[in-house]
Amino acid sequence: MKFHSFIEEGPGWETLGGEPLFANAHVSVEQVRVRTPLRPGGVGWTVVHRKAASVVVPVTAGGKYVLVRQERIPVRATLWEFPAGQLELEDTPEATALRELAEETGYELPEKGGLQSLGFFFPSAGVMDEISHLFLARPVVRGDEGPRPDENEAICETGEFTADALRAMIAGGEIRDANTLAAFARMAAAGLV
Repeated sequence: MKFHSFIEEGPGWETLGGEPLFANAHVSVEQVRVRTPLRPGGVGWTVVHRKAASVVVPVTAGGKYVLVRQERIPVRATLWEFPAGQLELEDTPEATALRELAEETGYELPEKGGLQSLGFFFPSAGVMDEISHLFLARPVVRGDEGPRPDENEAICETGEFTADALRAMIAGGEIRDANTLAAFARMAAAGLV
């Protein structure tokens, strides 16, 4: 079971076969055999299929970055990170970014605000086909409703941080979430921070 069609086989790539090993509503695991440009005879690989995601970098009019501190069961830690969430089948990456912004932080992008694409990246390309779309949302404002996390999220707090504070948190290892690190790196490379 695949969750998106963002991954396409290019020249020299061909799926020769696959066997499903596990599937639920969030992930599926498949043993595949794939011909690659360097392995024309094919190679076996275990691939985790996961829904695509959107990561949103919220920035206030005062230039502060909004992050959430969220429990992450797989790593047994509570992490500071930019809001993010998986795309539902009918959603666009942009709609998902705005939904996650409101749900996780309680902030919104006003009519005069802008949502800028920062491209995408693969969070764990050696294991899964998940693709994460990155967006910059500015200026964000606090909404009237406040945060509305879904039932699977345990968000402890929301905070506003300066770019210098984020740099220090990244350099000190306090920020360890791949989505947040990738989004900050993309912004830094583009001269946006």
